[in-house]
Amino acid sequence: MATDHPNLDLDGAAAHDARAAVDRLIAELQAGWDSHDADVTNRHFAGDIVWGSPFGATVRGYDQLHAIHIRLKQKGRGGRASRFELVEMVTPADGVAVAQIRRVALDDDGFSEMALYVLARRDDTWWVAAGQNTPVREAPTD
Repeated sequence: MATDHPNLDLDGAAAHDARAAVDRLIAELQAGWDSHDADVTNRHFAGDIVWGSPFGATVRGYDQLHAIHIRLKQKGRGGRASRFELVEMVTPADGVAVAQIRRVALDDDGFSEMALYVLARRDDTWWVAAGQNTPVREAPTD
């Protein structure tokens, strides 16, 4: 059965570089959240980024997404304090990383969310090519 479904995750230098890029992204997301600054949060979002909102909308392009993030940060959406953490990642090709990153709200006014980020390296810089975020909710008990 495994031969029908290959593992795509690379190891070695490619995986190490991808992990370092994801760690830098998490640090930027954290710094942007802490300072309420969309410029910091979106510093490495590609010009043609594709973003899926938690409401089912698709946003294409840095300018459109950046304007949304500025508005959300001005309104304080998501709470005052959060912690970003890596959940899982895979390096399916050299210069590509796919990472699930959780934002955990640290105050009662906020909400937590899980986001899937796709990063691609151009020259020596890693860029977020795509993302999809989903609020974290309690699982139904029925």
